[in-house]
Amino acid sequence: MTLDDLIALNDEIAALVRAGVPLEQGLAELGGDLPGRLGQFTAALAQRNGPRAYAAEFIGSFALVFAGCGAIAIGKLPNTGVALAFGLVIAVMIYALGHVSGAHFNPAVSVGFAIGRHFPRTMILAYAAFQIAGAVTGALALRAILGQGAALGVTAPTGTDLQSFAMEGILTFFLMLVITAVATDCRAVGEAAAVAIGGAVALGALVGGPVSGASMNPARSLGPALVSGDFSHIWVYLAGPLLGSVVAAIVYRWLRMGQAESIPATGEGR
Repeated sequence: MTLDDLIALNDEIAALVRAGVPLEQGLAELGGDLPGRLGQFTAALAQRNGPRAYAAEFIGSFALVFAGCGAIAIGKLPNTGVALAFGLVIAVMIYALGHVSGAHFNPAVSVGFAIGRHFPRTMILAYAAFQIAGAVTGALALRAILGQGAALGVTAPTGTDLQSFAMEGILTFFLMLVITAVATDCRAVGEAAAVAIGGAVALGALVGGPVSGASMNPARSLGPALVSGDFSHIWVYLAGPLLGSVVAAIVYRWLRMGQAESIPATGEGR
């Protein structure tokens, strides 16, 4: 299926929605695994945009660290304010750049999308490299503005590494579940994707912040760690989010397949 075919499919879906056609009937008329084909559409857009997609991932990751970790570094906001800052910057950047790169801003999300067949595996390393570069640049900007003594929001467990590993894995599982649903499944309310994803980030920060720092993002942790030179516990913030994201992608793929099986592939049963 070419990009033109996928764009035409997108137009067909929009026409069906405007006409008020029930989803089950629309799926039957269009045929095949529509959510899977929409995933191909997202992947094709990322491949077509190429350098622009990489630049968007860099900018979004920069903004995440600059705003989110900046809220920590300034030290004037309570925990709820810091959580809100992380959630808001993600929501804003999704609205701004989602149509360019898919707005991953997180290597764990890129890996999860690839596992769910919504993103080319050949692009994972490039996306991750620009995400990490953006995070490092964001941390460097904070260091330049606030000075050497400023905390850069380096993630660190308040308890044991194992506790934080579990917290990061579970929080990222729910984050990736939300992302996969609103970004790849036509049955979800896609218009609210930025709000839902930003809300999931803020909720994770509220719940997990006091335990692990609620990174949910290897790039977000690596950026401040590289600039500050503090790599203690870094494995927690690499392995935990990656594991949670992969499990979420597998689980949601199973959930979606189970629902698709109940939808007739032809006109039978209407």
